[in-house]
Amino acid sequence: MTSEVTDKSFQTEVLGADGPVLVDFWAPWCPPCRQMSPIVDELSAELDGVKVVKLNVDNNPLTAARYGVRSIPTFNVYFGGELVETVVGGRPKKELAALASKYVSQ
Repeated sequence: MTSEVTDKSFQTEVLGADGPVLVDFWAPWCPPCRQMSPIVDELSAELDGVKVVKLNVDNNPLTAARYGVRSIPTFNVYFGGELVETVVGGRPKKELAALASKYVSQ
């Protein structure tokens, strides 16, 4: 199961992480988000060197607004405390894995 981050824990859990972090910005009422949820959980279990977390935009609007998340699902990759990649909408598992994995060896 993928861990959840909040407005309060985002700084430490995501920006302060040692390696790349894939963040799934989602909401429970969003059908594409629910469709992507099992894929995100699989990525969390399968991606070595990548931390995968979810952030509920309804419960954590400050972080979503800070990073300009206007449509969900949005997938952001953070590395070294910086936003380095963004994709909006449902994506194939392979694409999301490649997006985050390219920062593992850096």
